[in-house]
Amino acid sequence: MSESSAAAAEAVAARFEELYGSAPDGVWAAPGRVNLIGEHTDYNDGFVMPFALPHTAVAAVSRRDDGVLRLHSADVEGPVVELTVDGLTPGSDRRWTAYPAGVVWALREAGHAVTGADVHLASTVPAGAGLSSSAALEVVVALALNDLFGLGLRGWQLARLSQRAENVYVGAPVGIMDQTASACCEAGHALFLDTRDLSQRQIPFDLAAEGMRLLVVDTQVKHSHSEGEYGKRREGCEKGAALLGVDALRDVPYDDLDAALARLGEDEEVRRLVRHVVTEDHRVEQVVSLLESGDTRAVGPLLVEGHASLRDDFRVSCPELDLVVDTAVTAGALGARMTGGGFGGSAIVLAEETDVPAITKALEEAFASAGFKTPRVFEAVPSAGARRVR
Repeated sequence: MSESSAAAAEAVAARFEELYGSAPDGVWAAPGRVNLIGEHTDYNDGFVMPFALPHTAVAAVSRRDDGVLRLHSADVEGPVVELTVDGLTPGSDRRWTAYPAGVVWALREAGHAVTGADVHLASTVPAGAGLSSSAALEVVVALALNDLFGLGLRGWQLARLSQRAENVYVGAPVGIMDQTASACCEAGHALFLDTRDLSQRQIPFDLAAEGMRLLVVDTQVKHSHSEGEYGKRREGCEKGAALLGVDALRDVPYDDLDAALARLGEDEEVRRLVRHVVTEDHRVEQVVSLLESGDTRAVGPLLVEGHASLRDDFRVSCPELDLVVDTAVTAGALGARMTGGGFGGSAIVLAEETDVPAITKALEEAFASAGFKTPRVFEAVPSAGARRVR
């Protein structure tokens, strides 16, 4: 564990003791994630390729056996929120507390005897930036409760329960990628995940060794998956699968895409959604092949192609994200695309190490010229998934 991570764990533990009057039973961390490729494919049973960030949600937690759940966050003003585990009901909470409370609800609904907890959270994952800050909160609480109550659940199981918490308790129709990335990623690797059967392959992804960097550009445009646009696209994908007679769009072969689109007739909106998902799954497979063959720089054009598909077919980009991609590529980047659900959030930029200063400067100047808020630019380093840190 790095010095900064150890310091963060100590700080969260100390604040827990101030709030609750005793030291926590332990401290856990779960990361946010960047998705290299494979956007809006996870809820279509498709392929994704995220990796974990060094930015984490950290939770100091103690077990309770009296049915009381107490929650506090260093990142949200306000006192400790006290709930009862028997009173947790989906849709009843619109605050930040819905995420950790939803995990407790999901564990109990699945038959696990979670009888309460004291929780203090702090996160360095930027909220609303498309980097899975909510999944990090869910997974860190799930892992802590798994350990404290001896549930014996594996990473992918914790991810499933965390997804259910967000789908049902919070009411956001997210797929399985974010929680699985937070729970299961390994340092120095990207995670090739089949979201249908949850099979995983850890793909080595060490850009520094090859003289490259991957930048995250947080546009500072906030988004919310629980709002209607995300749900509309998911419904459109399900409609497309039904019209094509398949269980999910993942079942439409890339080589048969033109024939499938022809079968959809005049429903242009569904045609666009289907085209994106099928071509995006194909791009994930291409990126895996390139990384495994050592041709990492060839990934760049596929990132740009993926962004165009998200912009034009899925229609989840925004002017700020488009400006990042256009500016970065013009300034010499190998490739760039939006990452995350869209409607704001972040983009990623794959670049030669020597080109990073010039690209960063070009982005800042382009945003200033457009009258946009200055973007936050930082390097994404493939990091470890959820773990106990104290």
